[in-house]
Amino acid sequence: MFLARRGEDGRRGAAAMTGEVTVPGGVWMEGERRGAAVYAPGGYHWVPARGERVLVLKAGESGEEPCVMGRVPEERGLRPGEVLISTGKAEIRLGLDGCIDVTGTFRVNGTVVGPLPKRDDEEDG
Repeated sequence: MFLARRGEDGRRGAAAMTGEVTVPGGVWMEGERRGAAVYAPGGYHWVPARGERVLVLKAGESGEEPCVMGRVPEERGLRPGEVLISTGKAEIRLGLDGCIDVTGTFRVNGTVVGPLPKRDDEEDG
């Protein structure tokens, strides 16, 4: 499988590049492209926010099908192997020690569970 192909003028085009999300399904790279599909791991659903820098794979015979693959994560102090799922004020952190830390309002089948106890590293406020 070739990730870069030669154009009609003999130059190779970039197979992937970064871009900025303009609207849902739209990304600005060398110009605005609409209809970009968003790909994520199985079972994970994500809609990139306007202004996010994303990785775009240029699929199709001549790169006519832009596919958003992901974005550069913010520095959050993760250790290698840890996982953090976050959005807004909610987050789930899967630690290497087997701990699952949940921050935010925790609901089970629509019923709020809690209040959750504060973590040792949180300050009273």
